[in-house]
Amino acid sequence: MSQPVPETDIRDFLRTRRARLTPEQAGLAPHLGARRVPGLRREEVAQLAGVSVDYYVRLERGRTTSVSAAVLNAVAHALQLNSTERNHLFALANPAGQHPGETSAQRARPGLLRVLENITDVPALLLGHRLDVLAVNHLARALYRDFEGLPAGERNMARYMFLAPEARDLYVDWPETARENVGMLRLYASHHPRDPRLAQLAGELSAGDRDFGRWWSEHDVYQPKYGSKRYHHALAEDFTLGFEAFTPIGDSDQTLGLYTVEPGSPSENALRMLARWTPSNTHTDRTQTDETRAGAAVSAHRQQPAPGKGGGRGR
Repeated sequence: MSQPVPETDIRDFLRTRRARLTPEQAGLAPHLGARRVPGLRREEVAQLAGVSVDYYVRLERGRTTSVSAAVLNAVAHALQLNSTERNHLFALANPAGQHPGETSAQRARPGLLRVLENITDVPALLLGHRLDVLAVNHLARALYRDFEGLPAGERNMARYMFLAPEARDLYVDWPETARENVGMLRLYASHHPRDPRLAQLAGELSAGDRDFGRWWSEHDVYQPKYGSKRYHHALAEDFTLGFEAFTPIGDSDQTLGLYTVEPGSPSENALRMLARWTPSNTHTDRTQTDETRAGAAVSAHRQQPAPGKGGGRGR
């Protein structure tokens, strides 16, 4: 038997899902006159799900002791949830069936460490359920940062995304990627409702970054699968990488991220530049890159003719 969930978790998730759907989008007749709430009302969700209003209200308030899978499926269908959101709803409604409270750090098994070491042409990394960075290969260190040189508590992709200034420069589409990180943490939180370290991380990021706090309150969830990202790196300029996300068998709370690149493309050349990176030359290389650009600009300026004078000899 499940136990009551924290009221705000399931309440805010269902409320934000209701708010994004209009009656017309849900297949209901248009409502005449002003509406006091954005999106669907509770009674409209209950109508669409085929349950009583009182039953749905109790569900939204976190009283999930006797809720059935059929009712949750009906609510998910009424709110037009995708598969990730549906799984999130089921986890919120059944916290007793999720992972127990966890305080120990996750570890990468030796075989996965060897996998990362053997991948040399593209970045690869292994993340834990709190987005802790468990392992990276050489190119991932060059792309992001030397996570292994940080204290254990700071090796976290969400911390990097929101608290490291260079992250906003690295991702050309930073808001999109940052929101995905928030959605991953939201999704993991529903499967680990009693993990104090996850709750502490979310609290610290909410307090430390206004964007994180705003997106965290929206209760969106995200499960990485595949796609592409655009980067602007101080050592390799602009390039684009594809990515594929995998869940290692036997370690369902971990995500193996592998990047891909188009053969013969400028992005592949950019990765070759990144491959020359070492921890000791990070500052030097980036400083030299900036100085090279500045020197080129000064040289170009000096070669320009003075205002009012032509390029040839005057009469």
